[in-house]
Amino acid sequence: MGYAHLCAEIVSGVGGRDNIVSVIHCATRLRFKLKDSSLSQAEKLKQVAGIITVVESGGQFQVVIGSHVGEVYNQLAEYIPDNNPEESGDKNSSSPSSPRGFKAILNITVDIISSIFAPLLAILVAAGLLKGSLIIATLFHWLNKDDGTYLILFAASDAVFFFMPVLLGYTAGKKFGGNPLVTLVLGAAMVHPSLIELFHTTQADPARHYSFLTIPVTFINYSSTVIPVILAAWFSCWLEKRFNRWLPASIRTFVTPYLCLVITLPATFLVIGPLATQLSSAIGIGYNWVWHLNPTFAGAVFGALWQVCVIFGLHWGLAPLMINNLMTTGVDTVSVLVQAAVWAQAGATLGVWLRTRDTALKRIAGPSFVSSIFGITEPAIYGVNLPLKRPFVLGCMGGALGGAIIGYYHGTAYAFGGLGIFAFPSFISPAGIDAGFWGIVTGSAVAFLFAFISSWAIGIPRSVPDSHAELNTASPR
Repeated sequence: MGYAHLCAEIVSGVGGRDNIVSVIHCATRLRFKLKDSSLSQAEKLKQVAGIITVVESGGQFQVVIGSHVGEVYNQLAEYIPDNNPEESGDKNSSSPSSPRGFKAILNITVDIISSIFAPLLAILVAAGLLKGSLIIATLFHWLNKDDGTYLILFAASDAVFFFMPVLLGYTAGKKFGGNPLVTLVLGAAMVHPSLIELFHTTQADPARHYSFLTIPVTFINYSSTVIPVILAAWFSCWLEKRFNRWLPASIRTFVTPYLCLVITLPATFLVIGPLATQLSSAIGIGYNWVWHLNPTFAGAVFGALWQVCVIFGLHWGLAPLMINNLMTTGVDTVSVLVQAAVWAQAGATLGVWLRTRDTALKRIAGPSFVSSIFGITEPAIYGVNLPLKRPFVLGCMGGALGGAIIGYYHGTAYAFGGLGIFAFPSFISPAGIDAGFWGIVTGSAVAFLFAFISSWAIGIPRSVPDSHAELNTASPR
């Protein structure tokens, strides 16, 4: 049977397959885009065995499953085989000028970001871990950078980031409702060796100029970039929908992709790309400027609020910032602060696990703690800490304390890595282990110990009975 019964319950709870516009998954959640959110039954789904909780945020109906969400998603595809994100009229949306306009814009933004980046999460983390492992191997002289073993493994770790426009071209094409293979080719063309060679030629000889139909072209190296291909994919999908309406069915299959590529690629190199590159650089420079104003304070704020963002599924809004920082500046200071928040919630969960005498709560807290140390905190948050309230608040306090320490020592990430214990290799500088790395270790340890000790001492309210019915209804079964 697998997850057949669970998938049937989920489809029913979201209003039936006809109410589903699209569904994707991230590390722990199924993220639905629904035609009519009023048809969903969140409270009913929360009672279903195998569902941790349900969150409605960011324009998405999010069903929190746990670390095995990928297996559930694969079986869910049998119930909704035509799952393809596409534009649809959402009668619950608000116009930007309405009182609810800002919320609508926020929901649309989070939905777009999560839909484009969530499918890439696993491979990004895997590549980041491999990069971190290679840094460790070279620091301890286990591998030489000129060795064939190193070069082959480095190619595997670097390909994900170098060819980021190709990957994002595909996922963005699916999200914007176009042909994802057209937008994938668009991303591939942006990093084609011949065009990158032209970029290096113009860099070496500024007097050398190229043009497209007599229009001067400024060649940019789009490898490892994020924003240019997303905007280009949106433009291509916008064109595709119009061409499909105008062209006869007998020729649109091949003429539409032809026109999309012929129009979009020059537009990207002439207008979209340069503007998007300037925007990417401005975002990176702007964030770093704010960060350096007071990294200790910034660390405390991020450390305290990260898990609050996780509750509402808004943490995906920061993922592009992390990637953009790495792609434009080579380093990132957002992901390091997340470490403190993760370890703090893990510590709070461990405190509850060791202190409680309730067998049902212990059965939930143990696996949730193990999941947390590997960076997956949703089971701990929804199953243990948030229902008890105090452990979650203490975890946020521990995250703020640890984040402040990390910020004070200017902790830095040099690759996109995982969370929890998997993240530490990505914080090692290619030049060696520095004070920033030890600041991250210290901040994570302080966050963990503070949350653990305080949660063990005062995390379980005296009024909570041993039966702990609330947790039993919210727990993963």
